[in-house]
Amino acid sequence: MAQLAPPWYHISNLHEIDSPALLVFPDRIEENLRKMLAIAGDPARLRPHVKTHKIAEVVRLQMTLGITRFKCATIAEAEMTAGCGASDVLLAYPPVGPKAARFVQLAKKFPATRFSAIADDPDAMRALADAASAAGLTIDVMLDLDCGQHRSGVVPGPKAADLYGWMAGLRGVRPAGLHAYDGHIVDTGLAARMKACEAAYAPVKALREQLTQAGLGFPTVVAGGTPTFPMHARRGDAECSPGTCILWDHGYATKLPDLSFQPAALVLTRVVSKPGPNLLCLDLGHKAVASENPPPRVNLINLADAKAVAHNEEHLVIETTKAATFKVGDPLLGIPWHICPTVALYSEAVVIQNGKAVAAWKIVARDRKLTV
Repeated sequence: MAQLAPPWYHISNLHEIDSPALLVFPDRIEENLRKMLAIAGDPARLRPHVKTHKIAEVVRLQMTLGITRFKCATIAEAEMTAGCGASDVLLAYPPVGPKAARFVQLAKKFPATRFSAIADDPDAMRALADAASAAGLTIDVMLDLDCGQHRSGVVPGPKAADLYGWMAGLRGVRPAGLHAYDGHIVDTGLAARMKACEAAYAPVKALREQLTQAGLGFPTVVAGGTPTFPMHARRGDAECSPGTCILWDHGYATKLPDLSFQPAALVLTRVVSKPGPNLLCLDLGHKAVASENPPPRVNLINLADAKAVAHNEEHLVIETTKAATFKVGDPLLGIPWHICPTVALYSEAVVIQNGKAVAAWKIVARDRKLTV
């Protein structure tokens, strides 16, 4: 009888890894990236979000596959990405307050990288323009649009068109297109998600046509995240900025069954106590797995009936009928519900290759500031 291959998450030297820990699987990351490329059809259509992983090695892996444009949420992420040699970096967060000067400093430090930012407020645009002009630079700025999430941005329409045209007259900044993030669209049903995506994008398309007719060029549109990635990829005239699908998580796997990405990051935890007959206490507290969502915050592999009964800073207490089969010190592996903020809780990720922990990747951009 042929011997069964061990499961993909088997780690021969698991006993050497302290817990809690974040584990990454480069082969599976690359497979997710290749799937992204297949959906996009061309690496030039992709502007993947760095905020999911914050790891220089992952940026470099994407670059070896032909991806040159990236999207970031912090100046530290942008600096890390530029430091990897990326040619085009978008800060998808308005550089207000001291961030305006930091962003200009970043652009001066990496002259080979084209930097852009987003904005939706004339005062913020003017402050960035003044900082850039004083440094002898012109910064590309994308107008941030509110496509229905009501978190940031200007509603596509006359006000947005006027603001885009007004920005064209500022010295120190240059209108570079439209940023249209539709993060509120997470319908589980594919048909419903497609319908919502099209409805949210229609005014964006109309605004671009209006700006083109006004002689303001044919603005680039950076659209969507992971849930609407396949819809925007079909357009052919928008840059797509998925992020979560690089590492994947249990939340999106549950909500978006039509997307066939695979988990490429796990958390390692251990039993630290057995407080009751059906209870296990794990070292996977709020500081080790993202806790902004209600339980379950982690899907423990091979422990389907596990139910969280308490979650504190350093501890996760679960109830399971299999508690008796565990002893204190036993390891468990889990897929986080939300991987992006989970990554930010760790200073490094343990690299698993060929079923063995072989190295560690620094999660460089979890810091708010690197050098700039």
